This record gives sequence, C-alpha cells and structure tokens, in this order.
Amino acid sequence: MREIFELKEEINKLEEILTLVGDSLDPAGLKKEIDELQKESISPNFWDDSDKASTVMASLSDKKEDLKAYTDIEKSLTDNKDLIDLVELSEEDELDTLKEVDRSLKDLRKSLSSLKLKTQLDGEYDKNNAYLSINAGAGGLEATDWADMLFRMYTRYCEERGFKVEIKDLNNEEAGGIKSATLHIKGPYAYGYLKGEKGVHRLVRISPFDSQSRRHTSFSSVDIFPELDEDTSIDIDPSDLRIDTYRASGAGGQHVNKTDSAVRITHIPTGLVAQSQAERSQMQNRETAMNLLISKLIQIKEEEKKEKIEDIQGKYSQIARGSQIRSYVFQPYTMVKDHRTNYEIGNVEVVMDGDIQGFIDAYLANNES
Repeated sequence: MREIFELKEEINKLEEILTLVGDSLDPAGLKKEIDELQKESISPNFWDDSDKASTVMASLSDKKEDLKAYTDIEKSLTDNKDLIDLVELSEEDELDTLKEVDRSLKDLRKSLSSLKLKTQLDGEYDKNNAYLSINAGAGGLEATDWADMLFRMYTRYCEERGFKVEIKDLNNEEAGGIKSATLHIKGPYAYGYLKGEKGVHRLVRISPFDSQSRRHTSFSSVDIFPELDEDTSIDIDPSDLRIDTYRASGAGGQHVNKTDSAVRITHIPTGLVAQSQAERSQMQNRETAMNLLISKLIQIKEEEKKEKIEDIQGKYSQIARGSQIRSYVFQPYTMVKDHRTNYEIGNVEVVMDGDIQGFIDAYLANNES
C-alpha cells in the first residue's frame, strides 16, 4: 500500500486531469444543454417524429451520463482528501482507511481515463451512429462459426453500452455460423468508440468441428462505417452502380423468403459492396444499402485523402484486409491481445461475452491526436 504522501500526490494528479477534462466537457454548459433537452422531451408533440425523439433521448441520456461521471469523480476526490486529513489528525491506526483510499483512487483513475478519452472523441463523425460489418474468411465451418462468435460479441457489447442494434444484413451458412452480417448500431459516439475495431480478427483454438481435435486458426474481417447525416451528399455516377436483387435468407419471418426484396449495390470503380435484406420492401432495402454504400465511400475517400470518389480504384477488400489487429487464443492458453496497443487480457470468455471496452480505451488512448 502507498504512503500518505503518495496518495496525496495521486489525488493532486487526478485533480489536474479532472480540470483538463472539465475544460473540454464544460459541466455548466452541459447542465444547460440537459435542461433544454429535458424541456424539449416533455413538449406535447415531441413523439410525433419518433426517429428524432429517439435521437434526442439518446443524446439526453449520454449527456446526463457524462455530467454524472464528472460530478461523481469530483465528489469522490474530495471525499478521499477529507479521509486522508482525518487520518493525519487521528492518533489511532487507520490502515484500513488508507487501504480504502488507495483502492478508490485506482478506480477513479480508470473512470477518469475513460471520461477523458470520450472528451477527445472529436472526429467529424465520432458522435454518429455506425454500421458494423463482419465477413468470414476462408476456412469453411470453422471460419463461419468464428464470424458468428464475433457477431455475438459485438451485439453484447452494444447492449451493455445501451446502443440499439438492428440487423441490416445476415448471410447464414447452412452448415452453421454466418458468412457475413451488417449491424446498424445507434447511440451517441457509436462510431467513435467502435472505429478502432476495423481490421482482421484472428481465432486460435481446438476446433469443435475437427474429429481429430486439431488446433485451427481462423480469420474474420470487421469493417466500421459512420452513419452519415441526411444532408451529407456525394456525387456518384449511376452508371458506376450495379444493383442486384435477390431473395433474403436471414431473420425477418416468412416474408423474406417469398420475394426478391433483398438488395445488393456494387460500386464498380472501387469494388465496394453494400447490401440489405432486413427491411420488408425492396425500396426500403435499396435505401438502406445506398446509405451504407455512401458511408463506405465517404470513409474510404477520407482515408485515401482523395478529392473525388472516382480517384479511388481497386477492390475494397484489398484495403480492408491486412494483418490481424487482434488475436483470440483459446488453446494452448487463453489470451486476447491487440497487436496495435499490446493490450491483453487472459480471460477470453469475458471478452467473447462483450467485455471489449479495455481494448477500445487502449486503442483510443494510443491514437490521441
């Protein structure tokens, strides 16, 4: 356990960080925004536009969470300072109290670090909703099962964070698992938090599908794209698009198996593909697929620093797939390690249950501007 002077130094450091966070967060301004949103939420016609109302409520919840996190940390630092002052004035052995302060400061450092990272999510699209796509690599059933495991992991993570998840496309493998899936993730900073998940994810385990119980390595790629605002526009030549319709095969009830309502749009110059089959009508699926395609084109244009979409050539799969960003090892030992940040955790099961915030925080901290 640390000495009293060390605990005091820790508190001073945390207070300095909190001051910087406060400068970015602006608690007084945040409180004013919350009050305004609360007034808006109780207006008589608030729920006439359900989509807008949901966006407002999500923003309100997010701002309340930020303000509470800030005030809770501020109060806890003050309480710990008071406890140390009492210990110094006491003539009795207060070892248990100092241990409590030590534990509290360690927790506070984690909470403050997460809040600080959030205030630094200031990219143009960081506050936006996101599309997350998963694609199984080569390897048959082992690969499609791995894609399904990632699908479950991200769904659970989003549910824990309070994000709303809608399945926009799901391509099942008859033998088991999924070939591909696209999720529409709605919630404040969904793209900002998840943008670092883009890349190839590697699985190492004793395959449950191998009768000889051999160890297999499988790969799946994950892509993340921001959902763009309605007023975001981009020039796309209609002749550069190939639009195919097909019979949906995923979730959606009996209707999806009776009509060619699913839509796949290919941007020929780049090889980008966007598809949707979750909506009931072909028109709705076409709109969803087009929105996803535009999001992909905007992101790739930014990454490639091109002024025109037409300047981006080549297959998008070549851009998306590179060396793995993270390995998930089940045998001969258990570990999940991010190769960009070296952040790792030995409990692979909790990660597969959606506990990936540590990896996200490490990535964001490693990429501070």
